[in-house]
Amino acid sequence: MATIAGAKGAANPGTKTVLPVLFAISLVHMLNDSMQAVVPALYPILQESLSLSMVQLGWIGFMINMTSSVMQPVVGAYSDKRTLPNMLPIGMGLSLIGMVGLAFSPHFWMLLLAVVFIGLGSAIFHPEGSRVVYFAAGGRRGFAQSIYQVGGNAGSTLGPLMTALIFVHLGQIGAIWGTLFAGFAIAVLLGLLPWYKRKLAEWEEHRTKNAAARAAGSTVVEKASHPRLKFAMGMLVFLVFARSWYHSGIGSFYQFYLKFDYGLTTQQAQIPVFLFLAAGVLGTFFGGVLADRFGLKNMIVFSIAGASPLALLLPHLPLFWVYPLIALLGFVILSGFSVSVVYAQFLMPANVGMASGLTTGLAFGMGAIGGVALGQAIDMFGINDVMFAISFFPLVGLFALLLPSDRPKKKWGSLLGKV
Repeated sequence: MATIAGAKGAANPGTKTVLPVLFAISLVHMLNDSMQAVVPALYPILQESLSLSMVQLGWIGFMINMTSSVMQPVVGAYSDKRTLPNMLPIGMGLSLIGMVGLAFSPHFWMLLLAVVFIGLGSAIFHPEGSRVVYFAAGGRRGFAQSIYQVGGNAGSTLGPLMTALIFVHLGQIGAIWGTLFAGFAIAVLLGLLPWYKRKLAEWEEHRTKNAAARAAGSTVVEKASHPRLKFAMGMLVFLVFARSWYHSGIGSFYQFYLKFDYGLTTQQAQIPVFLFLAAGVLGTFFGGVLADRFGLKNMIVFSIAGASPLALLLPHLPLFWVYPLIALLGFVILSGFSVSVVYAQFLMPANVGMASGLTTGLAFGMGAIGGVALGQAIDMFGINDVMFAISFFPLVGLFALLLPSDRPKKKWGSLLGKV
């Protein structure tokens, strides 16, 4: 299969970055992830109104993450072979149905069904959204992916704010506001479809010509994947998996730790979580920009391993120091968020949908198991012990040093010539 990077109008260094498309798809990403953020944002409300246990809250998080994540590489692999541009607004329609169900579900099992609809809508959006970004990136791959991921992380950041400003006052029914997100996202996607379909047609034309060149024995055919693909992708998925476990612990359960250990109210406990997520938005953007300069692997190492000392300190700080440190922690650990996707595309240039699905999909879906495990552990051992234990998770980021470099090796002769 030909690499997309060679397609006319795709992400070649010589092509122009299409900023209006990047900002539009980033906006949709924000709206999509805002709907997902409603689910954990409702945890304190659902725990009280429906008398849910921590394990049940973990299962809700597991269901939305598994459906939104594990299905992503499936959708991505299929759309790598057969384009599905119309699925973008259809997926948002599924999310809209899920938001209605979330607002009116009277018991636990109906909640699970509602979050499955939200998750499926997200699973359809992400691989196709990443392909839109790939086509619009030009030669600025890290920058373009950062713009896209900033939208998603900004949407996730809205969760604590929605809890403090909406759900504490309106309760579960406040989730109906999420239908406005879905409706607006559908309108934006319908506006993007003509451009996206045109780019897909150009890509298909290039892929057909490249396949013909391969059949004719031409030597001018792009590489389909990195020679160390299996090892590198396995390691990358493992690293994103570990990061998502830690992110799940902070995003979903740290608010309960703040209430129990520091005596904060539900509204007050949202502030540190918001700082963590908001700083992560900035980290996502600057991480992608810096990766274009310093390399993808270097940013992945910095983002995961660099967060380790901050994570180890967090459970032992007085409240005053929690606020600045958790913000710095969010910035560092999410500085590699968009970079992981671009690195996967570097490893699998002919399968952009699959690469995006594996990093933002399967790895986060496997990480969703962490939500269930952490909920069970909290019920068994207490919130304090669990928050202490997960502070060691970022240490696995040291394995990122084993990833193959994405930068071309410099020959000694060229280096000596510059001395």
